[in-house]
Amino acid sequence: MGKIRIRSGRGTGTIEVDDAKQKISGDEYKKLQAVKKKAAANRVVSSGRGTGSRKLGDMPDPKERPSTEGMTRITGRGTGSRKSKNQGSS
Repeated sequence: MGKIRIRSGRGTGTIEVDDAKQKISGDEYKKLQAVKKKAAANRVVSSGRGTGSRKLGDMPDPKERPSTEGMTRITGRGTGSRKSKNQGSS
């Protein structure tokens, strides 16, 4: 379609990238994260303020998001509450 500008370097620079529908949050990102983790299983990353290291293949897989159906949701500056609706019915 077109190009979009993304800020970089503490907001001082910009990068122009294609306007593809990029999912960088939620369930779509977790799928992308799992694919990247599987591809780089033998890569070593630092952990614990840089004092330790471990292989990406040894790290646990991303967990599924738990359902919030039926839980109480606080509304209106904490003065009201209601039950959560089923997310999948829309």
